[in-house]
This record gives sequence, C-alpha cells and structure tokens, in this order.
Amino acid sequence: MQEYKAIIKHEEKWWYGWVEEIPGVNCQEESEEQLMQSLRTTLLEAIEFNREDALKSASGNFTEVGTRISVSREVLHTFDRSKTRTEN
Repeated sequence: MQEYKAIIKHEEKWWYGWVEEIPGVNCQEESEEQLMQSLRTTLLEAIEFNREDALKSASGNFTEVGTRISVSREVLHTFDRSKTRTEN
C-alpha cells in the first residue's frame, strides 16, 4: 500500500488541497470534508489514468513487473494528519 500526503490550506470561504506525490491532483471546495473527498476521488482517477496511459504507451510486446503499488479506498479514507507541517 502507498501512503499519500495532502497539503491543505483554508482561505476565506475556500479550502484548497494538493497531493504532494502526484502532479495535477489538486482541488478546491467549500469545506475541509468536501476537499478531502475530492482529493481522494481525484487521486484515484489520476492513478487509473496514469496506469491506462502507461499501458497504451507500452503497446505491443511488454512485460508488467511486480512493482505495482496497491491503493484502496480504505487507505485513502483519511490522510495521516499526525505529521502536520506548516511553512510560511
């Protein structure tokens, strides 16, 4: 299983978030709960899109090796908030 970290920010009425490890996975919502759900959904979609893109790019004769990382909705249900870092 792979762990992902979200960077979240609250400004005025909006919550903004980014998943550090996957470029392009960023969201904006009106509540933290909505933001975290959007980040989870967007992350899963990005992983699936990247997988499909890699398979299409490899077309023809290729081998898939055992380096896959399994991601489940249970793992993404909550991001680990115990390691919070703030930078100004």
